[in-house]
Amino acid sequence: MSTYLTILGFNSAIPTINSSPTAQFLEMEERSFLIDCGEGTQVQLRKAKAKFSRINHIFISHLHGDHCFGLPGLIASFRLLGRDTPLHVYGPKGIKNMLDTIFTITETHRGFEVVYHELDKNYSEQIYEDNRVEVYTIPLDHRIYCNGYLFKEKPKDRHLNMKEIAKYSEIETCDYHNLKAGKDFVLSDGYVLKNEILTVEPTPPVSYAFCSDTRYLESVIPIIKNVTVLYHESTFLHDLKEMADYTGHTTALEAATIAQKAEVGKLILGHFSNRYADLTVFTDEARTVFPNSFLPKALEAVKI
Repeated sequence: MSTYLTILGFNSAIPTINSSPTAQFLEMEERSFLIDCGEGTQVQLRKAKAKFSRINHIFISHLHGDHCFGLPGLIASFRLLGRDTPLHVYGPKGIKNMLDTIFTITETHRGFEVVYHELDKNYSEQIYEDNRVEVYTIPLDHRIYCNGYLFKEKPKDRHLNMKEIAKYSEIETCDYHNLKAGKDFVLSDGYVLKNEILTVEPTPPVSYAFCSDTRYLESVIPIIKNVTVLYHESTFLHDLKEMADYTGHTTALEAATIAQKAEVGKLILGHFSNRYADLTVFTDEARTVFPNSFLPKALEAVKI
């Protein structure tokens, strides 16, 4: 199962006719994760033809409106669509109080359980794990408490080489699990069949790092080292670095420097200030440091 990222929105602060605030839909190992939920996210999800029912985990970076104001409406829509399975919401401490207050005042009865995972640590921690995927926080430096998120596929089982396996009648279906796990097979005469003969290498696991609003922060580098794809905010060009520092943001040049030092596979820039009409200036600046830098493409599912 391949991993796909659909960027639903990537502009900063105020929504425009042609662009939406931050929200991303990540499909990894048959799991569907929503990352941030700015205004209009549920409309963007519909345009992307994403299945609402498959979203069981939502990760919110921080409580500025352009990253979370779409969440109450989305949860209300889940209820109207008849959802009855739990929804897990990860975000800064205070997110439960924010949403519960909205739902109480508006008398919105959810009809399903919302499980809150409130975050307040200033170090990276694992916040989700199953047998295929694990998720870690990436502590950031914004004007308020903020985390990015690191999504990692776990190493996959080896693939069976059925053409080779068919040569040995002693190998039965019940042995496949051990072969996939990398174990050798011992024939009845004691001869050891090496695992690399009976199986082939699996597809290498991929990883995705989402770095939302933050100042230039080198402490993220060891956390995101060698990730397949990095999304990093780049609100301003470097000639406005002073403004970036003041407002708690990063320049395109700084985002590229993080990507270069972390040796990531690919950098996607985002969270652009509305002062820029031509977004190619961001990749122009970033590629002077990290050539494999790209602009996001709204609503396009990109394979990671």
